[in-house]
Amino acid sequence: QVQLVESGGDLVQPGGSLRLSCAASGSIISINAMGWYRQAPGKLRELVASIISGGRLNYAASVKGRFTISRDNAKNTIYLQMNSLKPEDTAVYYCNMLVRGSLGLGNYWGQGTQVTVSS
Repeated sequence: QVQLVESGGDLVQPGGSLRLSCAASGSIISINAMGWYRQAPGKLRELVASIISGGRLNYAASVKGRFTISRDNAKNTIYLQMNSLKPEDTAVYYCNMLVRGSLGLGNYWGQGTQVTVSS
């Protein structure tokens, strides 16, 4: 079994910054892909940023140039650095990892962390 624990969500003013973290624990052999998603009230969950095989980075057009996804392999942790935050970035942010564990390949989600951008 694999668990993902997120942290870093907060209330921040427009133009501010936040850094989200997501740490994976459990029986992990490898992490094949990882990403951050968000879901605003009344909207579908959407991909914000991801790291896929070979280390390729992908960003949603709405966050490109403002958000940066990164990983620490030794800690099985991913981060999302969010700069120049806007009110429309307000959402619950979820991390997602495709993990190969002792029971095989599984898709795992964090519990979500609230990011609110407001003055």
